[in-house]
Amino acid sequence: MTIKQTIKTRVISPIFQFLKDSRAVGIVLIVCTILSLIVANSPWQEPYIRFFTNLFDAAGGHHYDFHGLHLPNSWLLWINDGFMALFFFLVGMEIKRELTVGELASVRKAMLPALAAVGGMLAPALIYVAFNHHTDYHQGWGIPMATDIAFSLGIISLLGRRVPLSLKVFLTALAIIDDLGAILTIAIFYTAELHTMYLYAGAGIFALLLALNYFKVRQLIFYFIPGIVLWYCIFNSGIHATIAGVLLAFTIPLDKVHSLEDNLHDPVNFLIMPVFALANTAITFPADLLHAFGHTVSFGVMAGLVLGKPLGIFMLCFIAVKLKLASLPAQTNWKQLWGVGMIAGIGFTMSIFIATLAFSDVEIQVVSIMSVIAASVIAAIAGFIFLRIFTKDPSVKPLRPVQNKTAE
Repeated sequence: MTIKQTIKTRVISPIFQFLKDSRAVGIVLIVCTILSLIVANSPWQEPYIRFFTNLFDAAGGHHYDFHGLHLPNSWLLWINDGFMALFFFLVGMEIKRELTVGELASVRKAMLPALAAVGGMLAPALIYVAFNHHTDYHQGWGIPMATDIAFSLGIISLLGRRVPLSLKVFLTALAIIDDLGAILTIAIFYTAELHTMYLYAGAGIFALLLALNYFKVRQLIFYFIPGIVLWYCIFNSGIHATIAGVLLAFTIPLDKVHSLEDNLHDPVNFLIMPVFALANTAITFPADLLHAFGHTVSFGVMAGLVLGKPLGIFMLCFIAVKLKLASLPAQTNWKQLWGVGMIAGIGFTMSIFIATLAFSDVEIQVVSIMSVIAASVIAAIAGFIFLRIFTKDPSVKPLRPVQNKTAE
């Protein structure tokens, strides 16, 4: 066997086999998160964190001026506001396909993740308020509302074929709606200033994209160029720019969705998402780590994500199904739905982002961020174990009972 054949057999082929495994995305995200946390709390923490957070223009805040264009002002902002728009574009196309011809095509099936998302936002917020309504930290109620779509889908992907496709679609739809709810919450309650001119311009471009779809324009270039302008307008409006990815996805012609999904799957999941994990988990642990978990903010955030998420999701779904307003996803049961609710407690990026907006006190920001990380880890592990116990691997066939033959 030649050196070239050996490399192909022992190195390249195993890598491609791994990337094709449905669990690969979750494994890569977890490895990147652990690596980032280790480096961020090591002697290399300063250059590592500085690489992502240093501003290109120190006087420019979140924006820097590039030949008259107002663009993200650090690599962290480019990753979260720019590259992640591609992730939301990919997920948005998946949702569109499922709403049109897939698992969410009927009103009853589409209703369930929408109601689940509402319950998953209300219950955590109410739990947080119960701990903090008489304190100076009541404005943090939005922190436990969010579900991190990237990490939640990464964790559920670790279960492979144990989890029915319909349940993954349900979690994807729930997380998308939840993220949109979080973005609206930020826009209404946590945004100091909205730039209406950019909002109106973005609305006009979105209307143009809808018109292109209505008149059956099929050339994707006519969607991508306005889509970039749409992203620019949303970014400068004060609303989280990733919503532009979802809006653009909903206007793409259905017959183009499948090929786009195939082309974007690997770059998004194995390039953008790992970079996203590395950048957003570059967090330095405080010296007094236990102090961060003895605060009412910590109680509200952790209880909201770990308990409030599954409780709110399950209760509204249960009521909707019993009232026959919606139906459970195909091939799923109530235990699996509770498990998905537990995984939805992974708040992470959006929760951390809201924490930085809710509190100006750096010490309280650290408390809330550490609480989000701890709650997300608990939700991920508990949800994974719960679903693994209550879902079966379809590749494992049950043993046939042995028949005892008695002598005649």
